[in-house]
Amino acid sequence: MIIGAQFGDEGKGKITDYLSAAANWVVRFQGGPNAGHTLVVDGRRIVLHQVPSSILRERCAAVSGPGMVISPTDMVEEIRQLGEAGILRGSLHISERAHLILPWHRMEDAWEEEMRGGQPTGTTMRGIGPTYRDRVGRWGLRMADLSRPRLLKEKLERLYATKTHIEKKGRTLASVGDVADELTAASEVLAPYIRPTEPLLWKALDRGENILLEGAQGTFLDIDFGSYPFTTSSHTVLAGAFSGSGIPPHTPEEVIGITKSYTTRVGNGPFPTELTDEIGERIREKGGEKGSTTGRARRCGWLDLVMLRYSSRINSLSSFAVTKVDVLGGEESVKVCVGYKGKDGAAIEDYPPTLAEDMALVEPIYEVRPGWPEFTQQLKEKIREEGWQAIPAELGSYLAFVSQETGTPVRLVSFGPDREDTVLLPPALPHGGRPLSEWKGGSA
Repeated sequence: MIIGAQFGDEGKGKITDYLSAAANWVVRFQGGPNAGHTLVVDGRRIVLHQVPSSILRERCAAVSGPGMVISPTDMVEEIRQLGEAGILRGSLHISERAHLILPWHRMEDAWEEEMRGGQPTGTTMRGIGPTYRDRVGRWGLRMADLSRPRLLKEKLERLYATKTHIEKKGRTLASVGDVADELTAASEVLAPYIRPTEPLLWKALDRGENILLEGAQGTFLDIDFGSYPFTTSSHTVLAGAFSGSGIPPHTPEEVIGITKSYTTRVGNGPFPTELTDEIGERIREKGGEKGSTTGRARRCGWLDLVMLRYSSRINSLSSFAVTKVDVLGGEESVKVCVGYKGKDGAAIEDYPPTLAEDMALVEPIYEVRPGWPEFTQQLKEKIREEGWQAIPAELGSYLAFVSQETGTPVRLVSFGPDREDTVLLPPALPHGGRPLSEWKGGSA
């Protein structure tokens, strides 16, 4: 299972693609076209939004699960582009239970951001939040509805009646007929892919096949456990993986938390370790830190171990995969946030403040670590050939420090965008195991 351990954009797509070489199935369990999983295969940059990353692997089935919200027209376009590029290699299955993002949802999304005035959430304007809200409110339409034209029209008419308040604010909604026509056209392309996906996965489990669950966004964008209200509208943590896939909640063999060697965030919301100086700009430029979906520049900061400790506990992580270690290569020293000083002066180590307003006021407590060499092409080739033993000693010390401070071993390290720029660390590599401190209620 792949879980983002930060604010999203951690490199989940690459790690999913890497691990899918040993998987029979990969399931996206939440999110929609607000996700942008960037892969580099044979020098070609590929961005996936609603199709799971395993679609680039032959003999690996990709499932867009029931916990997703899907824009049918965007899905048609994504499938078309992958097909024209000759990289639609795995089989694709779309859950009939996934909800539909409609043009009305995108308009509603933009209107709501305007209504927030000076406190926008930083949404991608893809209609994600309004679609999840209609799902919970039991107004939503699902992929299964596409096969029933008359029923589809009836449901669209009922949903349209709930959106007329937007027209009163000066916006013109697409008509029910136009939306129905758009969905009908999309359904002609998507129909071969839409099916009940839970039985497929249950049978795969019975056969002992490998299933990899892939999340979008990250732990701190979870609707309940993230920096609310600057979050997404679904459950990005481990618990959401089961309801969003239909797989029974047995203990998974592995839960891998993906984290960059630093921290980034797209959009608004508190960011304790954010760097607004030349170091932050250097990391942004070197790391190519722009949102794959929106193109917005990502905010950059030092690694935050308070966040990673919380992510490890809430997701029951078995290990971390640390990405983009090459971006910090060449820095004389790097900082790591080992705790916060709260607004009342109290130390915070494991449990970030619940209120975004309090999170914005914490003061990070840093430990300075030695930097590691620049990741030259020669160093990359050396690691590819020799494995983890070729990792620079300073970087090895950094990874061991992260493991010790979080109590969670680092097992995978990514040092570039290509598939081959990934190295597996041995399980026996010592990491200590820092015990989590006792939570003292009210510190937030």
